[in-house]
Amino acid sequence: MTSQSPKDEQLAELGQQLRVDAVRAADAAGSGHPTSSMSAADIAAVLLARHLRYDFDRPDLPGNDRLIFSKGHASPLLYALYRAAGVIDDDELLTFRHQGSRLEGHPTPRLPWVDVATGSLGQGLPIGVGMALAGKKLDRIPCRVWVLAGDSEMAEGSVWEAVEHAAYEHLENLTLIVDVNRLGQRGPTRLGRDLDAYARRLQAFGWHTVQIDGHDIGEIDAALTEAVSEIGRPTAILARTEKGHGVADVADREGHHGKPLPDAEAAIQELGGIRSARVAVQEPPTARVLGAQPDGPLTLPVFRVGDQVATRTAYGKALAALGSARTDVVALDAEVGDSTRTEYFAEKHPGRYFQCYIAEQQLVAASVGLQARGYVPFAASFAAFLTRAHDFIRMAAVSRADINVVGSHAGVAIGEDGPSQMGLEDLAMFRAVPGSTVFYPCDATSTAALVAAMADLPGVSYLRTTRGDTPVLYSAGDAFRAGGSKVLRSSGHDQVCVVAAGVTVHEALRAADLLAGEGIAVRVIDLYSVKPVDARTLQEAADDTGCLMTVEDHRVEGGVGDAVAEAFADGRPMPRLVRLGVRVIPASATPAEQLHLAGIDAESIAAALRLLVGEAMVSR
Repeated sequence: MTSQSPKDEQLAELGQQLRVDAVRAADAAGSGHPTSSMSAADIAAVLLARHLRYDFDRPDLPGNDRLIFSKGHASPLLYALYRAAGVIDDDELLTFRHQGSRLEGHPTPRLPWVDVATGSLGQGLPIGVGMALAGKKLDRIPCRVWVLAGDSEMAEGSVWEAVEHAAYEHLENLTLIVDVNRLGQRGPTRLGRDLDAYARRLQAFGWHTVQIDGHDIGEIDAALTEAVSEIGRPTAILARTEKGHGVADVADREGHHGKPLPDAEAAIQELGGIRSARVAVQEPPTARVLGAQPDGPLTLPVFRVGDQVATRTAYGKALAALGSARTDVVALDAEVGDSTRTEYFAEKHPGRYFQCYIAEQQLVAASVGLQARGYVPFAASFAAFLTRAHDFIRMAAVSRADINVVGSHAGVAIGEDGPSQMGLEDLAMFRAVPGSTVFYPCDATSTAALVAAMADLPGVSYLRTTRGDTPVLYSAGDAFRAGGSKVLRSSGHDQVCVVAAGVTVHEALRAADLLAGEGIAVRVIDLYSVKPVDARTLQEAADDTGCLMTVEDHRVEGGVGDAVAEAFADGRPMPRLVRLGVRVIPASATPAEQLHLAGIDAESIAAALRLLVGEAMVSR
């Protein structure tokens, strides 16, 4: 370790303060990760005092740097850093992990200085890429994104999706700091402290790398300075550190991950006791967001009733129109824009279009990062492939992120491509996300209206689109909203009600027409809002008919059928409910053959309704 100047000695003292506070917080909670915090304390001290530019009174200021603790289990260090910055006091620090405290076990945006929730490892860097894209490509302001990652999470594939994408986009405003402390949860990491191995991997993707002693203040400062001066590529600082650094009983020893120190009082004394230094963090430079313009009028595309238009096409056209009206709307593609029709947005608004290539985790993570910087992202891929990014979608909800996700090529109706391309679990996945909104429109007009509605909805919103052309049912003036539905067939003597969404709405209408000639009156509901569901309309249909049948191009588990059943979960009498859906693994066939083999085409629906009505008449 090099000799320290008086100022460096002050930073070393600050590092010790951060260690002590991490130990104290975990001890007060009786749980936590103090040793993982202690390894990065010197890095955090130098970053806070000399390089971070941030106005804690105005966390939404565009020019603020962004700090992401990807190793979210090191939250005691983050909260100790906040105490040093003077934005939380000692009393709040010691509420760590207590009920009602803002200082949760892993950071969340309950704190105004936390942009995104972390703790699911491998997410901080991909989200940081989204933030850096916003800063460089959209805001065009000199803010930086700092991501503190652990060495264990460098095994996550999502990290390498982000590494590749950051280099491709030349994000020199992004710095990754890897805390290489050698120890994971249950023992040594794959590469230990082989900094050269990490460097070779990162350099192969086009990153600038710096290797340092993570406990040498001078080396840390020089590395952070070097990262700021690098042009045209992101920088990774590989810091050799020691888990539990500063306390002999736990330093670089296995078996202490996720546990308070055995003797916190002795450890605090060994670290030099409690300190209360405060840091005056640099203010960000005055920044004006370039290119921002007032919103204009929204003119959605108009589709004529009876025309054949795929809902994916309507999505693309509506998104392009939305982008013309709102400069905060951005689109992200996973190299399937010609299929999802995101290409329409790219043609009109290339500066707000982001190609993430076939990296669905990065696709969703970049959306989270972009929305944290004030943008309204729409991210689209095949519905089937979004399942790869489920953890990012789940964590987006924890982050209170407002993102819009679109899944095309849903269901068996895509036809000959076969089961690997068929989204059959997506509705269940998105319905399970807390606070989510799930739309499954059946025609172009409703799709366009729902795209516009999504831009102003909070939380995670999902739109399911269909590959094939379907008839336009609705006129341009028809209204569509979250929690709504449309009754397409109804009479005073309906014997049964079919509840459908998307492609099966058209099959249900044909089935109702078939049965009308047989004297069987069938009510048909287009349940375009799968979550929240239109409970009142469903309950009225149940009261009127006593029989509901759901039909969906989706697994029977977790989709439309379950959404309808939940409308009666508040104690209302449950009607007779029959659920038609995909129960087998499909093979290649035409769309019409697929629907028939799954038992969700018009003829199958009609046959099931005849049986249901007949059984109901017998039971009476």
